[in-house]
Amino acid sequence: MTCKSKSPELAAPTLVNAHPTGINIANAAHLEVAIAPYPGMDAGDLIELFWDNCYVGSRVLSPADVPGNITMRVPESFIVNGTSRIHYRVMQVGRGPALSAKQRMQVKLDCPGGQPVALSGDENQGLAPVRIPGTIRRQGVNPNQIKRGVPLTIEPYLNMAAGDAVTLRWGDVRMDLPAVTASEVGQPINIWVAPQIILEAGEDLRLEVTYCILDRVGNNSHWAPPLTLKIGCANPYLKNPTKNAAMVAEPHRRT
Repeated sequence: MTCKSKSPELAAPTLVNAHPTGINIANAAHLEVAIAPYPGMDAGDLIELFWDNCYVGSRVLSPADVPGNITMRVPESFIVNGTSRIHYRVMQVGRGPALSAKQRMQVKLDCPGGQPVALSGDENQGLAPVRIPGTIRRQGVNPNQIKRGVPLTIEPYLNMAAGDAVTLRWGDVRMDLPAVTASEVGQPINIWVAPQIILEAGEDLRLEVTYCILDRVGNNSHWAPPLTLKIGCANPYLKNPTKNAAMVAEPHRRT
């Protein structure tokens, strides 16, 4: 519980290492809060940090701390899904306590496809492989099918949410799909792989098709287990596709 203060309100604290749009599961494990220098800052000041009005911890300033940003750690146990607010209180000798403005933040700890414990290597076993029509999966993508393109489906996944950004990887070529909308949550994602993408990736006897998801606060699903397809002719001595063509479809974000 915090007491009211007649002193001028101090600047709100800021998050040091969080995603710009909110706190993800990686941030929560090492979350730090920065407190900017304030008027009258002095050695001996006591700074108390509060998360959703619950006391988190305190720090007594040393001469080396003044003036400068003060960094304090937020234990992971305080951080839960939803909207949270954080503020601090400064106690100084001979003065009343001064409260800061509150910093409001979104917390999302539910990773697309489930928590990282589901990972096997760089694959997320909580994600289903892409679904492709049975005939194409059995016989491969022949030249006529290349001209038409290939339909495929990504099944609904655990913790699917509006704002999720899905990246499909077709061999060495990546396709960034439009962000998932609220009406699409819980529904399959249908994709048409255009002939241009297939041609860029080139012919391959065992081309891998997979996908990953980055949610609105930066939680990364990692790659789904890949599906392998035969693309083009059945010549076992196919040339490897050029890497330059693959770079054309590389996404701007990291996955």
